[in-house]
Amino acid sequence: MGYTIAEKIIKKHIVSGEMRRGAKIALKIDQTLTQDATGTMAYLQFEALGVDRVKTEKSVAYIDHNTLQSGFMNADDHKYIGSVAKKHGIYFSRPGNGICHQVHLERFGKPGKTLIGSDSHTPTGGGIGMLACGAGGFDVACAMAGKPYYITMPQMVRVNLNGSLKPWVSAKDIILKVLQIMTVKGGVGKIIEYGGEGVSSLSVPERATITNMGAELGATTSIFPSDEVTHEFLRAQGREEDWVSLLADNDAVYDEVINVDLDSLVPMVACPHSPDNVKSVDEVGSLKVDQVCIGSCTNSSLTDMMKVAHILRGKKVHPDVSLSIAPGSKQVLTMLARNGMLADMIDAGARILESACGPCIGMGQSPNSKGVSLRTFNRNFLGRSGTKDAQIYLISPEVAAYSALNGVLSNPTELENMPNFKMPEFFMVNDNMIEPPASVEEASEVEVFRGPNIKPFPVADKLPDSIEAEVVLKVDDNITTDHIMPAGSKILPYRSNIPYLSKFCFEVVDPTFAERAKKVENGVIVGGINYGQGSSREHAALVPLYLGIKVVLTKSFARIHEANLINTGILPLTFVNEDDYSKIDQNDKLEILNLREAIRNNEPIVLVNKTKGIEIGVKYNLEDRDRDIILAGGLLNYLKSTF
Repeated sequence: MGYTIAEKIIKKHIVSGEMRRGAKIALKIDQTLTQDATGTMAYLQFEALGVDRVKTEKSVAYIDHNTLQSGFMNADDHKYIGSVAKKHGIYFSRPGNGICHQVHLERFGKPGKTLIGSDSHTPTGGGIGMLACGAGGFDVACAMAGKPYYITMPQMVRVNLNGSLKPWVSAKDIILKVLQIMTVKGGVGKIIEYGGEGVSSLSVPERATITNMGAELGATTSIFPSDEVTHEFLRAQGREEDWVSLLADNDAVYDEVINVDLDSLVPMVACPHSPDNVKSVDEVGSLKVDQVCIGSCTNSSLTDMMKVAHILRGKKVHPDVSLSIAPGSKQVLTMLARNGMLADMIDAGARILESACGPCIGMGQSPNSKGVSLRTFNRNFLGRSGTKDAQIYLISPEVAAYSALNGVLSNPTELENMPNFKMPEFFMVNDNMIEPPASVEEASEVEVFRGPNIKPFPVADKLPDSIEAEVVLKVDDNITTDHIMPAGSKILPYRSNIPYLSKFCFEVVDPTFAERAKKVENGVIVGGINYGQGSSREHAALVPLYLGIKVVLTKSFARIHEANLINTGILPLTFVNEDDYSKIDQNDKLEILNLREAIRNNEPIVLVNKTKGIEIGVKYNLEDRDRDIILAGGLLNYLKSTF
């Protein structure tokens, strides 16, 4: 029996466990990345581990999420990240150099290597043939310290791309179609592997668009082959020596096979407020548009920008539309400036933003009240744009540019013949905004800067023998990390200040949550299906811990968030019978007896709803190491006991 692409990389990197579906495995990690919204906490945790220098082949710290520099807090955190990177052997990508996933694809990603990043869209690296996973900051800190990364061995899903795309239909339409088929929870516990004849027609940036939004499927990661297209991309980046061929064996076995007919694919759109609420552009019709935003780690490559510039050339943005464009990296922005396409955008009336995440995570460009905003981004969760009643639609750059001209959602296949947008033979390479770390000899002289906004992160106590707690909040299905701990301009500057951040926990769902949680000695959150989907930000676990949450009980968890809860020391439980969700209400008093003994011995536990006088069966998904972490009160306590 042959191997899939992902299995070949796993087989080469596995350090413990069996490569068997559902088994816990540990992987050696070659590369890590962080960004500034999660990086400060990750590096504080790395420092707490007491390791002098990173043990990976390459670790990179990016500044891309909050580049506004409003107030001292953000600038201080950036200075902290830069200094800790210099001291501990980490490359530092300065503000303005670009979005972490775009730059990593251009300058650092290598086929066949493992990568974890403290950002849920790290699977972008799968577009170049990496096994790239989003993870919590503490898992990334541990990988930098030379520790393996633990995951459950996923199922393998093959998505066959058959045929070829019609003009003005794009890679974004492919992943939106896959989301329509699989839904936001359809990829949980799975690796999505792309194959078929259509793969060879997709450039590396187009492949990366697809693997990037695999995060919205809930997948462990997504991956493409490393083939001659990959080889050409790396050669054009001056990195030909990084290329290796990596293909699935002909007799590889997949748990599921999905076929997507590219010949019949049409422009698609994800409607509010979920990336899987997908329809065709024609089905939605001529929706009046207030705003169009082009960019993000999903759609900000040079190819994307070339298509946008072509559509806008010689035209004028509709007077009722605000159009903003953010090229994904300094490399992309420089090449647009040199070839004249940046001028085409500006002349049409586009507002050019910095090469950063920007509007995608609520940093500026919030729509007007009840406004319709078309975005080439990856998420359209309620309130993520900064305007709670805005209607956010996810679309391709082609749909975005054409709609910006017309003032209504428009189908770009109406346009005349599409030019052949070829990748350049050579990209312009200038890494002068990537600072190398100090040498081992010089590192001792580097002083780490710590601003007054950096506060200690909370650490849990060891798991008690029993828990008496109150249900502080009950929520529905598909609660995202944006619901739990929002991003945005008023919050991101305080990412290293957990006490301040706690004021905004669950603000979108229940503005009273934080104050009520503080008044309860031990709190429980009850949720539905796919609780914690979305971002990898561990603030969505650290802040509830600070507010006294001891247990989160749901129908099911998103992968990264469940891992973050375990690492933090919050016990994640699920219902044995999902119907029992209806038997618990907010403010109910709950009790779990003999908890520590049950967890230690991997025995069933029973939750008593003292308010209603009933027993409810609950279960936990904890392997041996996870149980030890929970018993110790989180990963930091566990590691301190094993170092």
